Amino acid sequence: MLKNVSRFTTGALVAVTALSGALLFSNNASAEKVLRFSHTDNPGGSRQAAAEVFAKKVEEYTEGRYKIRIYPAGQLANDPKAIEQLQLGGVDFTVSATGSYATHLPSLNLTAMPFLVDTYEQGWEFYDNSEWLKNEFSKLPSKGFRVLSTWEAGFRSFTTRMELKSPADAKGRKMRVYPNDMIRWTMEAIGFQTVVMPITDVYLSIQQGVVDGQENPVDTIKSLRFYEVAPYITLTRHVYSPLPLTISENTWQSFSDTDKAAVKKAADEAATFSRNLVRDSVNSQLDEMKAAGAKISTPEIGPFRDAVASVYEKAKGIYGEDVAKVLADAADIRKRLPAK
Repeated sequence: MLKNVSRFTTGALVAVTALSGALLFSNNASAEKVLRFSHTDNPGGSRQAAAEVFAKKVEEYTEGRYKIRIYPAGQLANDPKAIEQLQLGGVDFTVSATGSYATHLPSLNLTAMPFLVDTYEQGWEFYDNSEWLKNEFSKLPSKGFRVLSTWEAGFRSFTTRMELKSPADAKGRKMRVYPNDMIRWTMEAIGFQTVVMPITDVYLSIQQGVVDGQENPVDTIKSLRFYEVAPYITLTRHVYSPLPLTISENTWQSFSDTDKAAVKKAADEAATFSRNLVRDSVNSQLDEMKAAGAKISTPEIGPFRDAVASVYEKAKGIYGEDVAKVLADAADIRKRLPAK
């Protein structure tokens, strides 16, 4: 009898040990769930810095259930392809200019209308509280991804191989643009011929004379070193161009409610970090580029504003009443939060 009890006890202990080991393995496997984050900024850029903050906070707030592996500099995909990979399951997160998502929701082109806002604070208010934009973002999950928070890149300006004092200097020159109607119309209204290409091809294309310049925020110009091949930096600040952080909808729906809250908290905190970092580093970045040989100027903005006036009317012909809504939201924000 005792021998049978002993055998039973031993067998039970073995079973419990095996079960415990299986549970431990399962927990470890869960803790090692790795999510992929793709972006096109260089490792030293602000997007990478914010992505590292986000990754650290996701791991902390999910108590190790999720980790994020970051792939910078377009290692996995350029911006349009990364967004497609959100839909297809190739990546879990990406961060890109709002206009990059317009391929999937054309109304987002309107966020790139020229001279909507004049300051970072106005831009933050628009992205955080515009009822029109909230409604548009709410449509994205049906496209296969959703916005978690909005990170910062800043205001778009030019880097060119030649001086750009006024729209007259753009005539006959080729300007790289990304696939966004509003940016293309704005560049053409100024006088450029436009060439669509991925940002990962821009440096070499300028160097080889395929295009005469590009337009991006100062942070991107510095990070991707465009000033080396297009040394004339003209601070027109013609479009406010922040970076929505997006997640694959399939990935989002795979999270528990607890992990959804944790990831959203991490995204919001990374957005605050990103906004402060970019806003506070513009002057030092310009100083560094100037020291490296860049020629920086701020032109008279009036001629550029006048040149792009036709863009709003062209937009109305395609996007209808949405244009008036965006312009009204932006005008109200500029009035409530005037530039100092």
